[in-house]
Amino acid sequence: MTLPVLAEGSAALLRDPLWRQSGAETVEDYARWAVNVCGMACLKMILAARGELHPTLALAGACTAYGGYVVNELDASIKGLIYAPFVTYVRERFGLSAEMMTDVATGNIPGLLTARPFFIASVNSGIRWPERLPPSKGGHLVLVTAASPETIRFHNPSGHDAASQANVTLPLAVFDRFFANRGIAVGF
Repeated sequence: MTLPVLAEGSAALLRDPLWRQSGAETVEDYARWAVNVCGMACLKMILAARGELHPTLALAGACTAYGGYVVNELDASIKGLIYAPFVTYVRERFGLSAEMMTDVATGNIPGLLTARPFFIASVNSGIRWPERLPPSKGGHLVLVTAASPETIRFHNPSGHDAASQANVTLPLAVFDRFFANRGIAVGF
């Protein structure tokens, strides 16, 4: 569904036949939230790794109650993911170990993963096309699951095909072009 959303905007989401699986009450709520929940998709993957299944928008709603998202009802905008409230949310609600991190050098990610198995990294959404030069860094979240001094492996909630969604492996130098040097280290 990613390519139609890129081409048409969130209106394409109103035609997504899988919207009911998101936990949204209406397709309109789904379309409003779906472009803002890459962090919740990462959390959903972390929870699934320990055998827990949760609808993405149910996670987003609960995170909003902690201040992880700010919803402006006047213009229907959604601001977030806001890291500090998210960290509190996952600690209190799921008992996860989580730490907000800034000024993270790409080369330090392999070491971070020795302390906690997951790193939610802020990257440019154009990472789905690693051969392109991104206009900026950050603004989208991916779930890093492995890294070595040479490569990094991650899941991208907004990849447009299998190769850009699951177990994407890139050289650290390529990942660095997209990475905003911030994120959230998460463990069980």
